[in-house]
This record gives sequence, C-alpha cells and structure tokens, in this order.
Amino acid sequence: MCGYLSMGGRRCAWHRPGEEGIGAMPGEKKQHKEDVLMRLRRIEGQVRGLQRLVEQDTYCIDVLTQVSATTRALQSFALQLLDEHMATCVSDAVAEGGEEREKKLREASNAIARLVRS
Repeated sequence: MCGYLSMGGRRCAWHRPGEEGIGAMPGEKKQHKEDVLMRLRRIEGQVRGLQRLVEQDTYCIDVLTQVSATTRALQSFALQLLDEHMATCVSDAVAEGGEEREKKLREASNAIARLVRS
C-alpha cells in the first residue's frame, strides 16, 4: 500500500509513476487505493456516528462502546499501513543499503513507537 505522500514530499508505492509494484497486475494498485479509501470512509462514518450519539444525548457507556470500536478500526488500519510500508518502502531501502536503509529503519522504528504509545 505504502503510497502516502509525506509532508516532506517523499512518495511511496502508489505515487511512483509507472510502477505497479513487484508482481502486481495493472490496476491492482488503483484497486488497493480504492479499498483503503473505502475503509477510511467507514471509519469516518463511525466518527460521524459518535457525533450523532452525542447530539442525541445517548448514554455515556454506549458512546464509549462506539469510541472503542472506532479506536480499534483506526488501530487496525494503522497496523495494516505499517505492515505494507515495511513490505515495500522499508524492504526496498534495506535491499538498497547505505544511508537510505538506516533512514527508513529509523522512520519505521519511530512510527512503531508512536503507535505503541497511542
């Protein structure tokens, strides 16, 4: 998946012009991106549902139950993103070696630390 454009302008798999990934069939990258966006839209729907629950003065414990479900959905997405980043960007950098290898490993380690703390 790793195709997010960072604030620093770095691009990963689905933003690299002309690349469909190792062994990927044409169009797979586009379909994968659409699947990811659909997953994020579902999470967005969960957050909007939380807003409705608050607007409707829903019992606090019921709202907290939905908060927990939304949090799990975001955590699951984050783990999938991390897994795919490790399998693409980090793996490529490790194979390349040198400074890029160290940089990507450090980025991944920092990202894992942020996820663990959240």
